Amino acid sequence: MPYTTTQDELQNAFAQAGAVSSASIITDKMTGRSRGFGFVEMTNDEDAQKAIEMWNGKDFGGRKLTVNEAKPLEARPPRREGGGFGGGRQSW
Repeated sequence: MPYTTTQDELQNAFAQAGAVSSASIITDKMTGRSRGFGFVEMTNDEDAQKAIEMWNGKDFGGRKLTVNEAKPLEARPPRREGGGFGGGRQSW
């Protein structure tokens, strides 16, 4: 979505498909600027499906939207320790 989209604009757009529980725009932690995507929670599955059908692939403020159901993050393997710097070499 456009980086200038407000939460109210996002909520109002999706309300055309049904009742919206919440709408949020994801922002960069450092700058506070929009990252160009967000999340909309609809009150029921039927309205959510209508919103996907209504907005997926459609133009919104000059940008093509990708709208789908959010999936929970999958478990990731733990990160390896060490960071990979120097390989244990020492200078004397």
